[in-house]
Amino acid sequence: MKYFLLLFLFTSLFSQERTRVKEPELLLLNKYNTDKNVSGWYMSEKLDGVRAYWDGKQLISRNGVVFTPPQFFIKDFPKTKLDGELWSKRSDFSHISSIVNTHKPTTNWKKLTYNIFEVPNSSGNLMQRLTTVKESKYIKLIKQINVKDKNHLDEFLKSVEQLGGEGIVVRDGSLDYYASRNNSALKVKSYQDEECKIMSYTDGEGKNLGMIGSLVCKMQDKKLIKIGTGLTNEERKNPPKIGSVITFKYYGLTSKGNPRFPVYLRERKSF
Repeated sequence: MKYFLLLFLFTSLFSQERTRVKEPELLLLNKYNTDKNVSGWYMSEKLDGVRAYWDGKQLISRNGVVFTPPQFFIKDFPKTKLDGELWSKRSDFSHISSIVNTHKPTTNWKKLTYNIFEVPNSSGNLMQRLTTVKESKYIKLIKQINVKDKNHLDEFLKSVEQLGGEGIVVRDGSLDYYASRNNSALKVKSYQDEECKIMSYTDGEGKNLGMIGSLVCKMQDKKLIKIGTGLTNEERKNPPKIGSVITFKYYGLTSKGNPRFPVYLRERKSF
């Protein structure tokens, strides 16, 4: 009996292993500096989803994990490579990650679309590459807007953030495809974001009584900060585990060099 129990546990654990392949070489973003002139570039909303690389046969995370979408989701995907975001709507990252981070295909994928911003290894400039993509029920192109000037950029960023968006991306659309990080592709936000590790919690008070009040986190420079804003009631009842890494946003630094007005965004997932 003990042998069969151990065999069952081993089989169960093994079946939960995610298939991994070599990490894809991807376009990566640097941070935008207001001194940078990006007039004539293209801007688009930075979707707060899960990055996915289509190699012509399967969807792969930036860390090399093979996703398990149902056949109905990928049946119209091309044999050529694509790069984009698995996404549903703004401020829905936790839900999106729970759908794609399953070991077996589920019908919940119906809630997602694959939003394309690049066609790896295709020839031509950015817009020429994107025109090769055929949209379908689950494949969508992320709209690219030509930047007139800095005011145009600022207005677009403001409109996206007012709708609950994460920020925008600006790219030099004249370049051939490349897979690396440089100053020809930049993320633009009105705030900064960082990652930190959860060390402990504080108890909630008042309307948060019986739940956590804030996350006590250690930053990369070893400083401890408390993050109590941005958590939903469900997250206060079931917070990310101690030792997990989260992303938070903030608005500049205090006189002591600490993040000003830190706000919880999400738990980092290792897809």
